[in-house]
Amino acid sequence: MSVVTEISPDGKKLTISIKGRFDFAKHQEFRKSYEQQILSKVVVDLKEATYLDSSALGMLLLLRDHAGGDDSDIRVVNSSSDVRKILAISNFDKLFDIS
Repeated sequence: MSVVTEISPDGKKLTISIKGRFDFAKHQEFRKSYEQQILSKVVVDLKEATYLDSSALGMLLLLRDHAGGDDSDIRVVNSSSDVRKILAISNFDKLFDIS
């Protein structure tokens, strides 16, 4: 599986790990990873992501809306310097906690 979901033991944190290309081909799998969850904290782990495109940015925005918009607590972690640059150029660093 290229989108792996893990819920913390206390049920308060959802971690979504992306493996390989984060593009439109992962749209359904990514959406299914969170749509049935009650979200208080979400971590998107891009450690094993090899590519990110504009559809991935859209998927992150949909996740943010689902998690409560401005009140959401979403962290994007383990992103490469190239991915961080894309996120910064897109002003996603103002919408998400990126590290």
